[in-house]
Amino acid sequence: LVQLVESGGGSVQAGGSLRLSCAASEDTSTYGCMGWFRQAPGKEREGVAKIWTNSGNTYYADSVKGRFTISRDNAKNTLYLQMNSLKPEDTAMYYCAAGIATRCRSLLTLGGNIWGQGTQVTVS
Repeated sequence: LVQLVESGGGSVQAGGSLRLSCAASEDTSTYGCMGWFRQAPGKEREGVAKIWTNSGNTYYADSVKGRFTISRDNAKNTLYLQMNSLKPEDTAMYYCAAGIATRCRSLLTLGGNIWGQGTQVTVS
C-alpha cells in the first residue's frame, strides 16, 4: 500500500509563504488524482486543491484560489502545495491524499482513498 508523508509545515506570519510536500513511498500514477486538505480545530475538513494525475489539470477551493498552487513531480513521486499570501484563517493541519479515478470528481468533498499523517501550518 502506498504511504504518503507530508512535510514543510511550520509557523509563519501573515503574508508569508510555505511550501508543503507530500512524498509517496511508490509511484502514485495508478491513482487518478491527488489533493490537499486541511482541518482546523473545531472545524470540518476542507478540500483545498486537487490535481489529476494524467492531465495535470488542477482545481482549487475558492478560499485559496489565486494564493495556493498544487503541483507534482512524477519523477520524485512528490506532491506539492505552494502557499503564498498566507492568512491566519489558513491555520490548520494539512493532509495530502490520493484518490482512485472514480473519486476524483468529488475528491475535495469525499476525501481520498489513502492519506498522509498531516503537517501543521500556523499563521499569525
